[in-house]
Amino acid sequence: MLDIDADRLRETFDDYAEIGATERGGLHRLALTDEDRAVRDRFRRDLEALGLEVRVDELGNMFARREGTDPDADPVLVGSHLDSQPYGGRYDGQLGVLCALETFRALEDAAVETRRPIEIVNWTNEEGSRFEHAMLGSGVFTGVISAAEALAITDDDGRSVGEELERIGYAGDHSCEAHDVHAHLELHVEQGPTLEEHGTSVGVVEGVFGMSWLDVTIDGEADHAGPTPMHTRTDALVAATDAIGEIQTLPTRLSEDAVTTVGRISVEPDSINVIPSRATFTADVRSYDDAVVDRGVEEIRFEVEAACERIGASFEVEEIWRIPHTEFSESVCATIDAAAAEADVSAERIVSGAGHDAKYLNDLAETAMIFVPSADGKTHNEAEFTPWDDVVRGAEVFANTTLRLAAE
Repeated sequence: MLDIDADRLRETFDDYAEIGATERGGLHRLALTDEDRAVRDRFRRDLEALGLEVRVDELGNMFARREGTDPDADPVLVGSHLDSQPYGGRYDGQLGVLCALETFRALEDAAVETRRPIEIVNWTNEEGSRFEHAMLGSGVFTGVISAAEALAITDDDGRSVGEELERIGYAGDHSCEAHDVHAHLELHVEQGPTLEEHGTSVGVVEGVFGMSWLDVTIDGEADHAGPTPMHTRTDALVAATDAIGEIQTLPTRLSEDAVTTVGRISVEPDSINVIPSRATFTADVRSYDDAVVDRGVEEIRFEVEAACERIGASFEVEEIWRIPHTEFSESVCATIDAAAAEADVSAERIVSGAGHDAKYLNDLAETAMIFVPSADGKTHNEAEFTPWDDVVRGAEVFANTTLRLAAE
């Protein structure tokens, strides 16, 4: 059994969490910002200190390879992402990268040779918060989106992925394309309350929800807030709020696991004494059942149309992203189960409501994930927290699952 150095992992975690740290103990490290460059530089130094060569592809995905004894064996791929949400938490993403890094360090400490090579990766723009295509680097790697399309995506200031990669020095020389992988493993915080509620240290992730993102635009008519009678108004925001209220209650009509979220809304002309002429908002619908997601999209279109008909507004609903649900590898899940049992760590099977890079890698190789608990289920905010004892247990299970996979 491989032993990790819990104190070293904690020190490394705290050091990385200082890069982009917020005053309230969170992390603000958006993809391809100066903070992202700084953490990438630190990650590169840590890998090179292990004698590893760091390879960067055209999307900025960072790889390093620890060779195995069989030069013809396909590698085990481990890692996650180092970018964060705006004013997000310290655990989301980077904990998975750092547990993978600690696994490499523990293997060196023990002078363990594995049959298969092991590769570590930091994926670019997993969050999709600055450049709106979540899991962008892994999406290009697995052929979900083309490199040219990904590099052309712009942020709210008009800066493209390609331009920002060049600016921070991480526009790599290698093509972003998949190579043969034996198995893929990613550790992540749960981002939900189940493990904490059950008193379980590790979640063995069997799959990921399917999901759809929608952009909704409602057009009414601007007019003066004072002299315009209420019954003559075509207020786009009124229609939007009516629809949003129905979207909030929609999951009760869909399924037990369905969830819906309106995460962004804007109004034009955005003046205190002008009736809104346009309202735009996003809608996110998720379930482990793809048919439920389909019905959710149809219901959202229906509710928007009904709200607009009531006041005479026009509308457009555009689906901007859709991924089906994912079923992870039973063999990798069973390997995680075995590693948890060997380490005497409590574990249970679980499904993820959030998307992760492992979702795309599942199409390329046998894949699964390990979750550690999120206190109060909170994530994507500065209050995100995982008890350190659970981090250590998760890291132990992760390291020994990796070791088992590399011996296959």
